[in-house]
Amino acid sequence: MWLDRLTAGAATPGASRESLTPSRPYSPAPRKNSQLAPSQRTLSGLGLSANRSSTSLDLSANTSTTSLTSPPRQTNGSALRFEQRPPPDVPDPVNVLRESLGKAGDEEGQDATPKVQGGRLVEDIDFEGLSLEEFANRDIPYSPPTTGYTLEPSARENRQKYQDFHNSVLECDQVLKNVESYLTNFKAELGQVSAEIEELQARSVQLNAKLDKRRNVEKLLGPAVEEVTLSPLTVRSIADGPIDETFVKAVNDLEARSLIMEAKEKHSEQLKALQDLKPLLEDLKVKALERIRDYIVAQIKALRSPNINAQVIQQQTLLRYKDLFAFLARNHPTLGEEIGQAYVNTMRWYYSSHFTRYQQALSSLQIHAFDLHDLLGSDPAPARRNVLGASKPAPPQHDAFNLGRREQIIKSKTDITAIPAYLAEDNKSAHYLEIPFRNFNRALIDNVSAEYSVVTELFATNTYHRISRRVTEIFEPTFTIGHNLTRSLVENTNDCLGFLLCVRLNQHFAFEAQRRKVPVADSYINYTNILLWPRFQMVMDAHCESLRKVPIPSSGNRGAAAAFSLVGGGSTDTSRASVAPHAITQRFGQLVQGILLLSAEAGDDEPVSHSLARLRTEYETLMGKLAKAAGDASKRAKFLYNNYSLVLTIISDTKGKLAADQKEHFGTLVKEFKGR
Repeated sequence: MWLDRLTAGAATPGASRESLTPSRPYSPAPRKNSQLAPSQRTLSGLGLSANRSSTSLDLSANTSTTSLTSPPRQTNGSALRFEQRPPPDVPDPVNVLRESLGKAGDEEGQDATPKVQGGRLVEDIDFEGLSLEEFANRDIPYSPPTTGYTLEPSARENRQKYQDFHNSVLECDQVLKNVESYLTNFKAELGQVSAEIEELQARSVQLNAKLDKRRNVEKLLGPAVEEVTLSPLTVRSIADGPIDETFVKAVNDLEARSLIMEAKEKHSEQLKALQDLKPLLEDLKVKALERIRDYIVAQIKALRSPNINAQVIQQQTLLRYKDLFAFLARNHPTLGEEIGQAYVNTMRWYYSSHFTRYQQALSSLQIHAFDLHDLLGSDPAPARRNVLGASKPAPPQHDAFNLGRREQIIKSKTDITAIPAYLAEDNKSAHYLEIPFRNFNRALIDNVSAEYSVVTELFATNTYHRISRRVTEIFEPTFTIGHNLTRSLVENTNDCLGFLLCVRLNQHFAFEAQRRKVPVADSYINYTNILLWPRFQMVMDAHCESLRKVPIPSSGNRGAAAAFSLVGGGSTDTSRASVAPHAITQRFGQLVQGILLLSAEAGDDEPVSHSLARLRTEYETLMGKLAKAAGDASKRAKFLYNNYSLVLTIISDTKGKLAADQKEHFGTLVKEFKGR
């Protein structure tokens, strides 16, 4: 039957492409119509051949004689209601394929409509020994339809592109499969890691809880355990370690444990740990005391070595480990007192020997000599004549009444250090008495200050009164050496300005000792003042006495007239006596100027003001006596005016309260005798 339908379909001319409805777009989808003509039209529209096999169908070869009548043909367009039309906005797939295959394919496709031989079927079909049903249902391997089309180069390129695209899609599909596999494994591993993290979090919570408990226990037991334990490092340091910072730290730790044990024993706390630790602490304390004693004694012995610098040993050993001596004094007061006394005796010898040598070196300095000829009322001519006629060389010249550059020692008192002993021994130049005085006392005050600081730190357990007594005991022989030097400098000289310079230097040393907070030097400074001030007053009294002994010239006394030659005239005729300033006025003005310069900051309570007042009174008395020999009243007034004016001129550059009083006094005298 199907052969008849095939024949009828092949012979029916209405199966052509023109039988389709013109308004309906072409679709390659299979129609629901069972006729062959639509399928053929579909294949021809795709540009494919309807002859899928070259095998011809021969009707004569079929054993069946039954004719297959074709079913009644449906009217044209009756099957359209069973077809599914695509949406109007979707392009025709056939047109899309044609555009892809190119123009040549369309042209060839138009002519590729299979032509069936009219009314004749091929009768040599080979059924291969199968029945018709079996032959129809057999599996036929698919082979792509072949066409006679010739593709243009652009079509080949597009085909190659699609082939490459297809290969790329396959490769991407393979990559995606690998990624899928990797992500699957990663998900599994991530789940495993998540489980491990949860486990770690649980363990962390447990550990934190244990840590908090241990911390709470440590807060409670830690201090108690620390108080009754002693580290092995501390024991080894005290027993065998060197004397250094580690040893000092171990000794302090030992003392702290001992104090804790004593406090607990007072509170009647009977602990097994304390009972076990107490013998060890006692043994360690004895060992520490023994080693500290040996160390300090060795350092004290080193201080007695020749040419040793005591300050090096004090700073690098004794003060560096001063806590050791404090430990010794607290735990064994008797031994601490004995070692302290040994240190005092050693330093007493040290300073006494060194300052004795220094005093001898300063005594070798050549000092300007001031004798009776250097007083205000003395005539220097005999002294000069004695010097010229003597067999010994003349001493260095000096001005006994002019301060000059001697004042610089006061202005530079804080800048100049003490001269070393070896330089003093080799110095052959002449000096004034304040030079050795300043050097010795400057060195003494510096050493007293340094030693007081050392003793204060080293014997910190003692009271300040006890410390002062120790330092005083150390420097007692040295203070005696200083007093002897001062006494030797001032007892055989009439250098009034030198005495006052020494007084000002001594006051400066007193101020420096107070600034450094060294009270032990007060007694030495006070006794030095006792040596200086009386000697200053004695020399001032000697000047006053010399003024009283100045001979007054008269017309009948040739010796007195010779003395009156100091006025400057040299004539015995009083009418021709000179009214020029007297030589004593020049010396008096210079002496007063020097005293006022050195007393710029002095108060009225010093002996200077009283001694100067006495000297001024004697001078004015002498000038009055000398004025009587000048002649008439006008010459006497002129003589006094010239002398007082010279004194006022000399002291005009001085400052201070005492200087102001003197300038006011002499200014009044000048005004008084100026108009006469």
